Amino acid sequence: MTFLPTAAWAASRPKADPTSTTVYELRVYHTYAGKLDDLLRRFREHTTKLFEKHGMKNVAYWTPLDEPAKSTTLIYVLAHPSREAAAANWKAFQDDPEWKAVRDKSEENGKIVEKVDSTYMALTDFSPGVTS
Repeated sequence: MTFLPTAAWAASRPKADPTSTTVYELRVYHTYAGKLDDLLRRFREHTTKLFEKHGMKNVAYWTPLDEPAKSTTLIYVLAHPSREAAAANWKAFQDDPEWKAVRDKSEENGKIVEKVDSTYMALTDFSPGVTS
């Protein structure tokens, strides 16, 4: 395995395309107390696959390291071909009978998600190492 110095690695990475219509969506899920593991299981076993089925690219998922967010928060980023595609993707996802069944089964013991924050973002022209 070859390791490049940081500057060489950054220079070798493709640059963001300023003409791209790709939008990134930052989503933060705030769960009810004691429900984060249920949400993570739902994402791990079902949701990420359903996102891909509906044209959403899974970029990355995180959980915070510090309390109080550590016990109740999932943060992730999706990529969509455009803002219009994002709206269509979410509509198709929410209307999917498979998603509805997964959601309902995972919430048999009560709701999991208390609140969702969503922010749409565009790459800057100086974003290293990210491609559409």
